[in-house]
Order: sequence, then structure tokens, then C-alpha cells
Amino acid sequence: MSDTTPSLKATLRTDMVASMKAKDPLRTATLRMLMAAIQTEEVAGKEARVLTDEEIIKVLAKESKKRGESAEIYTENGRGELAAKERAEAQIIDEYLPTPLTDAELVDVVDTALAQVSEELGERPGMRQMGQVIKAASALAKGKADGARISAAVKSRL
Repeated sequence: MSDTTPSLKATLRTDMVASMKAKDPLRTATLRMLMAAIQTEEVAGKEARVLTDEEIIKVLAKESKKRGESAEIYTENGRGELAAKERAEAQIIDEYLPTPLTDAELVDVVDTALAQVSEELGERPGMRQMGQVIKAASALAKGKADGARISAAVKSRL
């Protein structure tokens, strides 16, 4: 990352201040919640650390997924207004996430990962090496596809 590009955390902080000035309560509350989730992650573990943009993307993806799951539960229980709020929060979070890979792009990523693992092993990987292939594919996807999609794509290609 170049020095002129602001970090994702700085961008979130700047946008939070802007939303406060614009008196946008939903966006402000959502961005505050994201900053808190990032800070919680930074102090988790034995030693406090500053998260990289890739680690922040993982935190944002996890928070977005939580909102989607909550919205489904609220909808099932007839709480449409709460489900709508969760979906609105997820939409705001998704603005900061990288564009998800299309199915075709995901297949390309998995094929590349298969080639890498084949090269390491000296043979085409089978189901026993699925974990290695998923790990390589996840590294290549860089947060643009969730684990379930990657796992399914790898399974279908093995």
C-alpha cells in the first residue's frame, strides 16, 4: 500500500466524522460499531496490535455476515422493522468490503490454487489435500469470497 492511500481504518474514521456532521444516525452508529469491533480485535490476544487492511476486511466481513443472519432471524419471527435495520447496517458495511468475486472468477482462483498445490506436492491434489487447496485459494481471494463459497468451489474442482 502506498503512503498516499489512507488505511481502511482511517477511511472509516473520516466517514464516521462526516456522517456525524451530516446528522446521519444509522451510518454514524454503524461506523461506530465497526470501529469498536476493529478495536476489540486489536486488543484481543496476548498483545495489542494494529490491524492490517486485510485483517480489517475480515472483521468487516464477519460483522456484515452477522447482520445478514440477524435479519433472517428477525424476518422469521415477524420483526420486519428490526430486519430492515440489520439489512441497512449490512449495506453500509458492504460499501467498505471489496467487490465479491463472480463465480467464474472464483473458479479461476481455485484453479490457480490447485496448480500451486499440485506444484508443491508434485501431483494433482485429492480430497485429502482439500485443506491445503482451500488455504491457497483463500489467500488468492483476499477476502473477496467467503469460506463457504471457496470450500464449495474447491470441492467441486477436486
